[in-house]
Amino acid sequence: MGMKKLITTAAFAIVLSAFPAVAQRIPLSEISKYFNSFETAETSFTQINSDGSKSTGRLYIQRPGRARFEYDPPQKFLVLAGAGKVAIFDGKSNSNPEEYPLRRTPLSIVLARNVDLASSKMVVAHKGDEKLTTVTAQDPKHPDYGTIELGFSSNPVRLRQWVVTNNTGEKTKVILDDLTTGKKYSVFLFSIVREAEAWNK
Repeated sequence: MGMKKLITTAAFAIVLSAFPAVAQRIPLSEISKYFNSFETAETSFTQINSDGSKSTGRLYIQRPGRARFEYDPPQKFLVLAGAGKVAIFDGKSNSNPEEYPLRRTPLSIVLARNVDLASSKMVVAHKGDEKLTTVTAQDPKHPDYGTIELGFSSNPVRLRQWVVTNNTGEKTKVILDDLTTGKKYSVFLFSIVREAEAWNK
């Protein structure tokens, strides 16, 4: 290699080193491994609704299939996942909670017994930048159910947020604090029937 070519190559290397390395997205296998590494998790959250309003609360997860979103006052609102259903309790309504099959909601992806995003047909996008890796999932048979975009930070992998888009295009963003894992919860914490009895008293 001639001297001129050596100098050119060295200069090119110096120029490249002046730019930060492009962050790699977190592999789906690593994200799946992260979810499968814990059975229970707990964290506080901030929810940003489609109209710009905000609410806060506490999230409890017990995989497979259970979750509890407790909203802070003055909100009288609760979302429970358990027994294959998702129930929405609204303090403004005197009626029984609205219930939906868990499999029809984006929560089913997070609460699955064995998360395997790499082989899941529900993953429709997988992107990453220097701050966040996002995984967008949608039921291919029922796109009308909406989508969920999960956001993860790396080193170590952590779930940081998700954005749910419903069938009308409205977006709800949930930002999570650090998750505490490994706690034990009573099954009653996720009981829709028990909660409904207490809610209507």
